[in-house]
Amino acid sequence: MRAITEPDHSILMSEPINCFEICENDFAYNLMCVAQQKHLSLILIGLPEESGTFVWNHVQDIEIPDEDARCHRIAFSPDTSLNCTPNKVTVCASIGRCNLTLFHTNLNELSSVQYLRGHSSYINDIAWVCDGELLASVSDDFTCKFWNIATNLENVITFCLSSAGMSIKSHPEDPSKVLVAEKRGIIHLYNVRSKQTVVSVESPKFPLMSADWANNNRLFVTALAGGDIVTWDLSRPFAPADIKQVHEDGGRVVRFAPGSTEIAIATIGRPDLTLKVFVGKSTVPLIESPLKTYGGLAWHQRLPYICAVSDKTLCFWKVQIK
Repeated sequence: MRAITEPDHSILMSEPINCFEICENDFAYNLMCVAQQKHLSLILIGLPEESGTFVWNHVQDIEIPDEDARCHRIAFSPDTSLNCTPNKVTVCASIGRCNLTLFHTNLNELSSVQYLRGHSSYINDIAWVCDGELLASVSDDFTCKFWNIATNLENVITFCLSSAGMSIKSHPEDPSKVLVAEKRGIIHLYNVRSKQTVVSVESPKFPLMSADWANNNRLFVTALAGGDIVTWDLSRPFAPADIKQVHEDGGRVVRFAPGSTEIAIATIGRPDLTLKVFVGKSTVPLIESPLKTYGGLAWHQRLPYICAVSDKTLCFWKVQIK
C-alpha cells in the first residue's frame, strides 16, 4: 500500500479553482493569483519559516471579462513588485479558447485591462521573456508567438512548430533564450534576438504534455512525456540523462524546484490524479498525494514548498530537500 503525504498547509476558496500561480519575483514572492470561474483572486501568504505560522490574506478580486470563458493559465510580469508605492502588479491570463488578457493593478483598484489576439486555437502556456520586454505563448495552432508588451502589444515574432506547443519557459540567467516544448516530443532552445534554434532534443516517448527548465542549472531540462520524467543535460544533448516512469496513465505537468542544490522534480499525473515529488535519480517519490482535480502546480521561490490544487483547496507540502 502506498504512503500518502498529507499537505502541511491549505487554503480553502469559495469555488473550485481552475488554475493558479505563485509570483517568482524577489519583491512579490509571497503573492499568488488564483483563478476561479468568474474572477481572479490575488492572495498574500506567509509561511511558518517567515511568519511563525501559516497565514494568508485575500487582497483583491479581479473580475474575468467573459464569465463563460475559463482561465487556464496565469503568469506574473517580471516588474511585479510590492516594494514600491503604489504596488505594481501585472498578470497575464489565458482566458477562453485563444485570447490573452493583461490585468494591471495596485492591489486596491484595477488600472487597466489589455487584450492580445492572434492565436487560432487553445493556448497551452505563456511566459515573460527578454526581461519582460516580450510575452511569449504556445498553442494548439502549431505556433509560438512573441508579443511586444513594452510598446504596442503587437505580435512581433512567430515560430512555426511541427505540432502543438505545450510549454514555454525563460531562464533568469539567459533572458534572450526560451525553451519551447512540442507535443510530439521535441524541445527547442531558441535565441529570441537572433531568431535561431540553439539546440533541440527529442523525447523517446510522446505525447509530451509539459516541460521545464531548471533555474539553478540552465543545462538541465525536463519533460513529462508518455507518463515518464525525461531529463536532459544540454552539455550532452544526444541522449537523456535520466528517464523514470512515474504515471502509468500519463502526466499533466512537471516542475523543477527553483532553488535547491539537488535536483527535485514535482509532477501530477494519472492514475487517480496524483502529485509526486522526486529527488535526484530516485524512483521512489519523496511525496505522493492524491488530488480531486487538476489546477496546476507551482513551487515557492524561496522556501521548499510545492503547491497544488484539489477542488476548492490550495494545498502546500514542505519538501525535505537540500
